[in-house]
Amino acid sequence: MTELEKGPLGQRRGRGARERILSASQQLFRDQGINRTGMDQLCASAQVSKRTAYQHFPSKDELVAEYLRRFDPDVMPDVFDRTDLTPRERLLAAFEMPASTPLCPYIAAAVELHDPQHPASEYAREYKTAIAARLTETAREAGATNPEQLGEQLALLIDGASARTRVLDSDSFPIAAAIAAVLIDNAIPASSPRQPSDDRGTTRPAPVPVGGQ
Repeated sequence: MTELEKGPLGQRRGRGARERILSASQQLFRDQGINRTGMDQLCASAQVSKRTAYQHFPSKDELVAEYLRRFDPDVMPDVFDRTDLTPRERLLAAFEMPASTPLCPYIAAAVELHDPQHPASEYAREYKTAIAARLTETAREAGATNPEQLGEQLALLIDGASARTRVLDSDSFPIAAAIAAVLIDNAIPASSPRQPSDDRGTTRPAPVPVGGQ
């Protein structure tokens, strides 16, 4: 028989409390911030008792870390695992963000928490390292001379576009994508073999002038 417990509203709830807590955390943490969201409000939104919440998550710190893990556990598979795109196209697809995309939750959490030892801060670092690694791997497939450097450059560009979009309330990803195209093509030797689909409606941008000339 399904176990039941009484939530804060006196309603009997079945199993699934953990998912309701995580769902509530995703909405509240993104809408009003981690620090401004108290456990009382979160439990009320999830319709669970505080006792139940702490049974699933021993501390709010652990809940915040799990909240981040739920966002993208497979590290952008809709970009890096696509088989219909060439490696170069996958690199550029990483910049196809909707204009409505909010500030990266990993950046937001790390900035708000101010604690590099916080479980969520540690996970944010792991995630950002994983993104750079996937960009590096794809850059290597594309034939980049220095895939590690290109991977770090593109990771930095993605994070910069995310922050700038939030601060200016204006989509910065199209500009970031144009810069990325230049970086990618300058990093791939002209003699590198290119797959036919690389030329589908695209042109190679001119090299970046030295010294702004």
